[in-house]
Amino acid sequence: MEAVTMDEFIIRALLAGLLVVLVSGPLGCVVIWRRMAYFGDALAHAALLGTAIALMLEVRPLFGVIGIGVVISYLLLRLQLNKDLSSDAILGILSHGALATGLVMMAMMQAQGQRIDVMAYLFGDILSVSWQYLAWLAAVCGLVLLLVYRLWESILAIAVDEELARSEGVAVDRVRLLFMLMMAVLVAVAMKIVGIILITALLIVPAASARRFARSPESMALLAVVFGLLSVSLGVLGSMQWDTPAGPSIVLAAVLLFFVSRLKRAV
Repeated sequence: MEAVTMDEFIIRALLAGLLVVLVSGPLGCVVIWRRMAYFGDALAHAALLGTAIALMLEVRPLFGVIGIGVVISYLLLRLQLNKDLSSDAILGILSHGALATGLVMMAMMQAQGQRIDVMAYLFGDILSVSWQYLAWLAAVCGLVLLLVYRLWESILAIAVDEELARSEGVAVDRVRLLFMLMMAVLVAVAMKIVGIILITALLIVPAASARRFARSPESMALLAVVFGLLSVSLGVLGSMQWDTPAGPSIVLAAVLLFFVSRLKRAV
């Protein structure tokens, strides 16, 4: 019976990882094409504040993270209008300010007797995924994938040349808003897998590994999913073998695969 239970939670962890990388693969490619890695970092750090607000309001963290994602994007747009600070500096201020506020809020809630596993939010806890959470995750990731499929041509057009896409009738502002919402949803669901601190790595590392082998945007997105799935599988199995944290193990596997992919021309 114990062996069956162990097999079950490994299967649940691998299925959860697969669902997340199906979304993070194509979105990670867009992040690399548009050089948005720092925005992804800012959104991930701000997710802790969204989670803290959601816990305080007793709603799903997904809603809090999406709400904070919208606020961060709006503040970034408004602050960029002044042009006295670079986008990187503004994102740094917003992301670290939101992260610090989230940590303070969670500490205050803990002081009032509310039990919060901050480390699980920061570094993930994929091995504790339940069948109920897996069903919810499948529904959310399925909706995001459908939206990615519907917007893929517009996303590619904006990634190539935003002004040209606008002149060709692409609703650039609407697509950018929807892309930001998809990023926020990904951050919310990936918290359980690798945690807030390492979410950006799950976005960009598999996509960066895939870029070396891709012959088209679609093949890069597909290969990013493959590299992501390999990272999750190796990370989960390595975590079980050597009793290491699962989230960091997944990211470490992704980084090792990236360096292996760099050896392609040398072999």
